[in-house]
Amino acid sequence: MAELLLDPDIRVWVFLPIVVITFLVGIVRHYVSILLATQKRAELQQLQDSQVMIRARLLRENGHYLPRSSFVMRRHFFNNEETGYFKTQKRQAVSQNPMTDPSMMTEMLKGNITTVLPMIVIGGWINWTFSGFVTTKVPFPLTLRFKPMLQRGIELVSLDAAWVSSASWYFLNVFGLRSIYTLVLGENNAADQSQHLQDQMSGAAMAMPPDPKVAFKAEWEALEICEHRWALENVESILLGTQNPALEQPVS
Repeated sequence: MAELLLDPDIRVWVFLPIVVITFLVGIVRHYVSILLATQKRAELQQLQDSQVMIRARLLRENGHYLPRSSFVMRRHFFNNEETGYFKTQKRQAVSQNPMTDPSMMTEMLKGNITTVLPMIVIGGWINWTFSGFVTTKVPFPLTLRFKPMLQRGIELVSLDAAWVSSASWYFLNVFGLRSIYTLVLGENNAADQSQHLQDQMSGAAMAMPPDPKVAFKAEWEALEICEHRWALENVESILLGTQNPALEQPVS
């Protein structure tokens, strides 16, 4: 099969415009997301409970560095049947469906407006304007399985799989400009569409907050069965036994 030669004007009128349009749309999306973002305020009770859970976990993990009396005193603060924090603090079970929360639905709508809608509009416009164009070629051979991904909009069986169509070039830019956005806008920017799509797919699983009652009970049980073994017991004799004998010899 003869080698395919591209018109040099394709680089100026198709290849570069798609890169510039995708980049500018990401910049606009970043600032629009900042304007539409709402400040999330954490409740004082949730912060207090989370800090207490962290303190209890640290006590279980690092309690062997404390004397037994100090460890028991701290565990008494959490697990005492009458005055312990995990016993006296009563929390209502979280039974509200987050999908029915108006604020969460508003956040999802904002995410779709700033992420999904621009991708559909710009992708459709590029597919219609630059339909049928071959923009570039990857510098390594590919199998025929890559043709549906790299040659979207071009139905040519004889075309090498390494060639990239205009529509596929747009989607490669959408998911490939992350480093450029980080360089220009900094970390945690709102221009990266791939990160937004990933957050939306995992958002439903992370939206449901844990039940404080269940968390308190689990941490109470973990502290109850935690055995204290002081790691610094007889540390003085151990350190003295490992000293250099040459240092202990008297000077003549």
